[in-house]
Amino acid sequence: MQQKPPLSVVIIALNAASQIEACLKSAAFAAEIVVVDSGSRDETREIALKYGARVVHQDWLGFGRQKQFALGLASHDWVLCLDADERVSEALRASIEAALRAPRHQVYRMPRCNRFLGRWLRYGEGYPDWSLRLFDRRFARWSEDPVHEKVVTDTPVGDLRGDLLHESQETLAAYLDKQNRYTSLQAEALYQRGKRASVGQLIFSPLLRFAKFYFFRLGFLDGVPGLVHISIGCFNSFCKYAKLIALQQGK
Repeated sequence: MQQKPPLSVVIIALNAASQIEACLKSAAFAAEIVVVDSGSRDETREIALKYGARVVHQDWLGFGRQKQFALGLASHDWVLCLDADERVSEALRASIEAALRAPRHQVYRMPRCNRFLGRWLRYGEGYPDWSLRLFDRRFARWSEDPVHEKVVTDTPVGDLRGDLLHESQETLAAYLDKQNRYTSLQAEALYQRGKRASVGQLIFSPLLRFAKFYFFRLGFLDGVPGLVHISIGCFNSFCKYAKLIALQQGK
């Protein structure tokens, strides 16, 4: 039997029973899988245990802190961080295994391919959506951002081949609700850091974003799903600054 690489896959989850099984199957090549559950009321925990994962409960801390908490539970220093609605493609798995056999970097990013309105996005904001997910935790950590968290490192970042597949099953209405919550969290975080918004940002940030992703990054080639995806991202930018201005005025 081929020995599994000394890699811990860490996953944060909440009510992800409809998604996490495919994620766990794709991560079965790793020596360990750790699932940090923040209070699921469906069968998320049972499914994770079925696939041999170690399941730990942790009340929600915000995305960045929750993922950093999960890192601390890993048995191996090399970790691969996944969301429950993501899957490791075969090409990406091979790339990860090759990188672990002969590491040239301590931190790696991978292209993430997003499925939106029934279509895999290949242009615009949806691809390659570079995501830094594989790293030696002695050289990197998650930021403490409550939303749109990122991996922080001072070392050079290597690139992996093969896609990380993001196949969310949420409806468009649920996606919009989530974006509304995220922009509120972003505005609050900016306000707490002393950032302020201007009318110029409110107007030009969405316009420049649309031009960048729809035209220069060829988002129009993704058809209607690409147009909708980019338009929502532009509206998010508008909402974030509008909410920040509202916080400023409220004070």
